[in-house]
Amino acid sequence: MPRFVIHRHQARHLHYDLRLEMEGVFKSWALPKEPVADTKIKRLAIQVEDHDLAYGDFEGEIAEGQYGAGKVEIWDSGEYKLLEAEEGVFRFELQGKRLSGTWKLVHTSYPPGNQWLFIASRGAKRLDAAGSQ
Repeated sequence: MPRFVIHRHQARHLHYDLRLEMEGVFKSWALPKEPVADTKIKRLAIQVEDHDLAYGDFEGEIAEGQYGAGKVEIWDSGEYKLLEAEEGVFRFELQGKRLSGTWKLVHTSYPPGNQWLFIASRGAKRLDAAGSQ
């Protein structure tokens, strides 16, 4: 199964980077706020450049003056199963240490570009780092 990772990235502003292994790279989205399992909450997800698969294990400091400068740590990781991939929608099941269950990314139609919504589906769970609810 393909991997996913969510980095907690303290750059100019704290945000989270969702990365899904697809087509030999990590497709990546920046989430301005921490992921939640509440189906009523839609988190903005801004698609950014693809990342090399080696980035999935990266934790550390990106040096000042470099793109994305700041502290990066793995907030969650695991495997995922792609359930649906059609134009503008990815639906997938995460099996991570913090997030499990079904989630989706939905491309917004306005304004056109790189904005998506990251949404938990019914039955999605957010676990603490130790794996308990």
